[in-house]
Amino acid sequence: MNLVVLQNWLDNASFAILFLTMLVYWGGAAFPNLPYLAALGTAGMAIANLCMATLLGARWIEAGYFPLSNLYESLFFLTWGITTVHLIAESGSRSRLVGVVTAPVAMLIAAFATITLPSQMQASEPLVPALKSNWLMMHVSVMMLSYSALMVGSLLAIAFLVVTRGQNIQLQGSSVGTGGYRSNGYRLNKASELISQPSAPSAENNGFARFETSSNGNGNGNTAVLGLVTTSEPQIASAEPLSPQRLSLAETLDNISYRIIGLGFPLLTIGIIAGGVWANEAWGSYWSWDPKETWALITWLVFAAYLHARITRGWQGRRPAILAATGFVVVWVCYLGVNLLGKGLHSYGWFF
Repeated sequence: MNLVVLQNWLDNASFAILFLTMLVYWGGAAFPNLPYLAALGTAGMAIANLCMATLLGARWIEAGYFPLSNLYESLFFLTWGITTVHLIAESGSRSRLVGVVTAPVAMLIAAFATITLPSQMQASEPLVPALKSNWLMMHVSVMMLSYSALMVGSLLAIAFLVVTRGQNIQLQGSSVGTGGYRSNGYRLNKASELISQPSAPSAENNGFARFETSSNGNGNGNTAVLGLVTTSEPQIASAEPLSPQRLSLAETLDNISYRIIGLGFPLLTIGIIAGGVWANEAWGSYWSWDPKETWALITWLVFAAYLHARITRGWQGRRPAILAATGFVVVWVCYLGVNLLGKGLHSYGWFF
């Protein structure tokens, strides 16, 4: 079979499958009582992953080099990485919530590569001299995989903020380190009841105490609210209670997000180091403050701050989620935004 025709068929098939998979995941979220939708969504993501892997393999055979030399190839490699990380996260957490946020992003990236990019940018071309190195596979592939993992982790953090409506809630056992395993400290109160003797805030709880409220007064707390404890004076729980389902969902999202970002950060570190070695080999300098290098460093610092805050400072919940959401924007600026300038040593493979 003509490899070019196969690639054209596979990129369109990948887009179509991801679009249908997105609808399946959204349908599963809207109608959780339909169990077959969860398995159908996972199957769709796996089929799309296989299609893109085959596309990249055919591209490799046709062009004779690792398929990461232009924007079209890197977009499909990024989408393949996102679907791979999705399958890992879904398998590890046994939660179908991951696909609700990852499927639309993967679909949009595939649509951009398939529909928006002009045909001359989709065609394989001979490598520019700077890319004729074995470091192409090592550096660029690891960087793209790190982007995939960091994007998925950040998307789950954004989903966490949506589910919790931006409230400061106390989570249990969702991270490791200083604040990793906290005591429950539950107290049963009515939603409008005064808390006369709140438990003292601790470093592990980031200055917050968690308590449960009962909406029917029968002693069976069915919602958990986070009250900010700043003094020993009586306080009223003013935050709108979150249902147990929302709390369980929030803890799942927070846990998966943290673990996926913990996977992506070492990959980003290895990719940056490999890039420095390659730069020294090609240009005689490990670091030249090229726009892409600068934003890669900014990306590294943002997620280093995220992991530092969680592991050593015991952060959990809203604050690290906001930091991860910021990281999502920074990753996209690093990957595509700086290329809009058309300047620097990494400007090849773009529109200009």
